[in-house]
Amino acid sequence: MLNRQGRPTQPGAAGAEAHETFTGNRALQQEEALIFEIGRLDVTGVDFDEPEAFMPRLGGLERKGDIGLPGLSEPETMRHFVRLSQKNYGIDTGLFPLGSCTMKHNPRLNERMARLPGFADVHPLQPVSTVQGALELMDELAHWLIELTGMSAVTLSPKAGAHGELAGMAAIKAAIAAKGEGATRRVVLVPDSAHGTNPATAALLGFEVKAVPAREDGTVDPAEVARLVGTDVAAIMLTNPNTCGLFERDVVEIARLIHEAGAYFYCDGANFNAIVGKARPGDLGVDAMHINLHKTFSTPHGGGGPGAGPVVLSDRLAAFAPLPFVRKAGTVLELVENGNRTEVTPFGRVTAFHGQMGMFVRALSYMLSHGTDGLRQASEDAVLNANYVRAGLADLLSQPSGNRPCMHEVLFDDGWLKGTGVTTLDVAKAMIDEGYHPMTMYFPLVVHGAMLIEPTESESKASLDLFIAAMRDLAMAAKRGDTARFTGAPYHAPRRRLDETRAARQPVLRWTPPPPEAPAEAAE
Repeated sequence: MLNRQGRPTQPGAAGAEAHETFTGNRALQQEEALIFEIGRLDVTGVDFDEPEAFMPRLGGLERKGDIGLPGLSEPETMRHFVRLSQKNYGIDTGLFPLGSCTMKHNPRLNERMARLPGFADVHPLQPVSTVQGALELMDELAHWLIELTGMSAVTLSPKAGAHGELAGMAAIKAAIAAKGEGATRRVVLVPDSAHGTNPATAALLGFEVKAVPAREDGTVDPAEVARLVGTDVAAIMLTNPNTCGLFERDVVEIARLIHEAGAYFYCDGANFNAIVGKARPGDLGVDAMHINLHKTFSTPHGGGGPGAGPVVLSDRLAAFAPLPFVRKAGTVLELVENGNRTEVTPFGRVTAFHGQMGMFVRALSYMLSHGTDGLRQASEDAVLNANYVRAGLADLLSQPSGNRPCMHEVLFDDGWLKGTGVTTLDVAKAMIDEGYHPMTMYFPLVVHGAMLIEPTESESKASLDLFIAAMRDLAMAAKRGDTARFTGAPYHAPRRRLDETRAARQPVLRWTPPPPEAPAEAAE
């Protein structure tokens, strides 16, 4: 059924279809068209003076036709984006159980600190003498990242976790080349359960990737590492805790095998938030590790632009850290941007400037407000909450490695759905109806029908109890044969279930105006 705007009506509460509204709105759930459909291409929302005559300098590449953007007034623009924001689900809306992504609460204190003058308005091209406070903050953040990880050096410039991976592996590549082994050490070992960025990063740098099979419980067997490691291996890229939510219990032995072969140990630090204050990667034999500040130290994912993925390095790699870095010269801090001014051999740069100041401020604010004991408690609470969810669902949902303690996230598979006619994707869609963003689905790939739940440390017991109760209700509905609740879900979202396969294979990436309607025939 279509409403008067020509859009499909959305089933909601009982009888909702029988009470179709003229506008398509449903009280506070307001229908919103595309911005091109509500704006006019021939007007703007503001008045511009006619430009003076000028000579184009684009060599004939300047725009010849209209720009084709919709014109809206300020109220129309505000209403459009506010209405769209009301259709979003975020951590400020409710529990966000997205495993392996750590969608936790960001304290508003950190946001306020990031907006202080001198941080919010700092410019990368300012003279160093005018940004001593910013450099001091970077130096302080670097100190605590090194202290918490037990490493020797850190580079702050990478702008995301994957960018940090690239920097860390580039440092490893530079160290291998410095030893004259660049032509022979061409292999990087990557466990089957790794984040997809790991093999992509290694391949981007020209390495050959060899998979390390996981044990039945999802962890890496050192015997497999021993079988694969040799003089052709440059490094291993291991996530710890791993993507199955488990601590790699043989990590020290794996590090020993890698180092004895002359290779390097890269640790994917995406899950560092589970062990901060409990274990230091440097003490476990790690040579390089990126840290997702948004996951471990509470900064927004992306932060409205570049994020931050600092990389900590061991003694074996510290000399190859990329430029730039902060150095104290007497009582003055300087930003070293030229390799000729250092005693070390940096491999170069990974970004034009110095990282993302807003992320640095938020992360250090989080550290200082929590203190050592608070950071440790955050890790403990993250692990406690995940195990609370595991215990609350263990009798209804199946786990690939059995009902055993996990770290900061708990992994279920689709074994409990066998014979129900319900799939992992169906469960995800039904969770939307219950007011939850689905957990991570179908990842890690080593588990069939994976459902990875990370409640984080910032959820209360009451919040977790409601989530567990909702998941138990869904599980019991699936087991008793209430398939319609799942296969047609979501029923209450602004849009019903999409044909995701078609959307992926035939994406519509550009709006085109609909053809003009044919004039109605004159009445006889």
